[in-house]
Amino acid sequence: MANIDEIAKLAGVSVSTVSRVLNHHPYVSESKRAAVQRVIDEMDYTPNRSAVDLIRKETRSIGVILPFNNNQAFDQLLHGVLSRSVELDYSVMVLPTRYDAEKELKYLNMLKNKRLDGIIITSRSNTWDAIVPYTKYGTIVTCELTDRPEIGCAYVDRYASYVDTFQLLKDKGHSLVAFTIARGEESNSTQLTIKAYQQVFGDIPEEYLVRDCYSMDDGLRAAQELLHLKVRPTAVYANGDEVAAGIYQYARSLQLRIPEDLALIGQENQPVGMGLHLSTVDHQLAKVGEKAFDLVIKNSRGKVEIPYHILVRQSIND
Repeated sequence: MANIDEIAKLAGVSVSTVSRVLNHHPYVSESKRAAVQRVIDEMDYTPNRSAVDLIRKETRSIGVILPFNNNQAFDQLLHGVLSRSVELDYSVMVLPTRYDAEKELKYLNMLKNKRLDGIIITSRSNTWDAIVPYTKYGTIVTCELTDRPEIGCAYVDRYASYVDTFQLLKDKGHSLVAFTIARGEESNSTQLTIKAYQQVFGDIPEEYLVRDCYSMDDGLRAAQELLHLKVRPTAVYANGDEVAAGIYQYARSLQLRIPEDLALIGQENQPVGMGLHLSTVDHQLAKVGEKAFDLVIKNSRGKVEIPYHILVRQSIND
């Protein structure tokens, strides 16, 4: 197999010129670039990408740690990352964890082994104390707010969004408000939702909190629990539009009117919610993903806040 020295000799240029051509360096004359490329084509030369990465000290590859790859919220974050990666010619490695803390650490070790330039954590299992040591091997950016100076973040003020949503329901005359969550109390998002509910309504009736909700089927299950209670909630804040759609479907099967008998609001402005005219909280997750990607490739530890929008549609009384 040809090597870089042979290519340089046949093209009549220096080895450093061949290296610049292989690495798409801008400061090479068109005549020399054409001569090198002609020899590369004739010899059917394929560079050793690992060696090239070592020379330029970057892989142009970013890892994205996410718990699930079939979840609308995480899909939106990933979509934002992929959109920017295509524009800037980076590769993206999707690293699903199912919230397995050991698997998450295994992925972080990819920074130490120089297999990735940086990692975006969309949602984490480990503590910051366990994650921060890996920042000495590469850039780590998270999609939640952290005050750790070693880690950059692109985030939405979720607590404020939860407070505003519960306050909206209260202002619409609702005091019997239930809500759904994905993970348990170990989740930062769940903790913030509970704290926001308590700020607006006080103590949470245990039967008004439904856990492990990710899909429309989970929304159906949540509705079965909530809508047969002796004291039925008059409003439900779902942790996703797909979950809200499942609740909507079951409520209509009971011939409940939306929003007269049950007000509904979801999250993330998903297509199913648009189709059903469900109110939603749009956390602009695709934009969060874009900004997280930008922070990684700039090796930035900045903190970038993305605004959220509450979209009131037909599933809440005017």
